Formats: sequence, structure tokens, C-alpha cells
Amino acid sequence: MRLSHVIAALEELYPPSWAESWDAVGLVVGDPDQEVGRVLLAVDPVAAVIDEALEWGADLVVTHHPLLLRGVHSVAATTPKGRLIHRMIAGGVALHTAHTNADVADPGVSDALARAVGLTGELRPIVPSADDPRRGLGRIGELDGPVTLREFTRRAAAGLPSTAWGLRAAGDPDREVRTVAVCGGAGDSLLDTVRAAGVDAYLTADLRHHPASEFAEHGGPALVDAAHWATEQPWLADAARRLTAAAPEAGKLETRVSTIVTDAWSLHEEGEQ
Repeated sequence: MRLSHVIAALEELYPPSWAESWDAVGLVVGDPDQEVGRVLLAVDPVAAVIDEALEWGADLVVTHHPLLLRGVHSVAATTPKGRLIHRMIAGGVALHTAHTNADVADPGVSDALARAVGLTGELRPIVPSADDPRRGLGRIGELDGPVTLREFTRRAAAGLPSTAWGLRAAGDPDREVRTVAVCGGAGDSLLDTVRAAGVDAYLTADLRHHPASEFAEHGGPALVDAAHWATEQPWLADAARRLTAAAPEAGKLETRVSTIVTDAWSLHEEGEQ
């Protein structure tokens, strides 16, 4: 099937109009008329992922994070991103990005994260979209039953892909957790909204010291901080399933979710007490 057909299916699932104004989503590399049989899905458009795409014979790579988020004046092969673009063009590999438009989709990135860490039943956005309250940033849901923060953190770590960062929590390890908010990727911009939502815990990524410390001082939900990549990777399998179901001639499309850990952090050591 043609790349243009696959892109049409992706943009039906994750319309570019849902993306933030600062974002860069859609087709980055590729000829809409080229044939596509294999699609590799990954969080990051980095060299290791393009290596995997070329070795597997992928015709299209779909990533969550953009390759060219900021404007550039050159894609010469003298730069890391330029080299990736040259390799993709030479290898006949297209690149498409679904970023903040996938974050707010229903289901989207945070739905997959919520299920991965044990939330069941109906999910609702932390910040509903103005045009559709079923869509929006983050998700709030319930665990099957109350557990301690210590146990929830353990279960969440078991449900997410392993990284050097792991998971860390702020709050009384024995406090009860039942209602949980989650946000894939960096979610500290939602801290005040989460506090007002009346949840027991908030799981996201990239929490910084001062905002987290001030949040804890004011009381409210416990915080669980995971690796950025790990909070978004569960979405890939859901996106692959939805693409296969939505694409025309879907039976001719083969998808694969990359298992390469592309989180920025690769080593973790405990300090001596």
C-alpha cells in the first residue's frame, strides 16, 4: 500500500490539528507514493532505531518524539540529525511523527500508561479538550482496590519497561492509594490541576526537585516519577494495533514495536550511605 494511505490512516487516528502550536508532527521524510509493507514504531527517532528499521527492512518509522522540533537551516550529513535523514532517504525509509496529537487522543499515550500501571475501568482526562471532553491531557482512573504507595510504586515499576532511571516516589510509603492520575512524558505542568483533582497519587516523568518539593510541602497526592521514555513506550503497541485496524488493505501491513531502550539515562548507581 502507498505511504499516503498509511499517513491518512495515522492522521485519522491522531489528527495533526490536535497537536500543540509549537509541535512538529506528520510526515518528516518520505515520498507519499512509495510503497509501504513494514512499519516500525518507536518513541525516539535516534540512530539505534534507524539501524533497527534498516536491518528489519521497514519502509516507515512512526515515532512519538519529533526529529525536527525546531527550525533548521541544513540537513547536511555533518550533523547527527542530518546523517539520520540521509540514511533514511538512501534506505527508502519514511518517518512520521505523532506527538502531542497522540498525547490528547482517545485513546492516546496516557491511556496506555494508565493500563500499564494497573488502572482499570473508565478513564477521564486530567485536562479535557475543549471540543471533546473524552480527549485531553493525562488520565485519571482507579486501581482494583486500595494499596499502599509502596505497593503501587512496585506494581507500576513491574508494568512499565525497565530503565536505569526506574521509579521513585514522594510521600508516605504506607499512605493509601486508590485513585491515580497519570501523564505520559513530562507532566509537572499539571501539578496544580492534579492537586485539585483529589487523587491519591500522580505518576508522570521528569519531575524536578523544587516543584516536587513545594508540591509535597502543600500536601495532596503522592508523586511517582518514572523515566520519560518508559511512560510513553506502552502507547506504541496500542498505536500499532489501531493502525493495522484502520489502514486500508490492513492485512498487507506488518507492524513491529521497537524494544530498544532509548531513554537518555543508561546507568544508575546507589550512593554510599
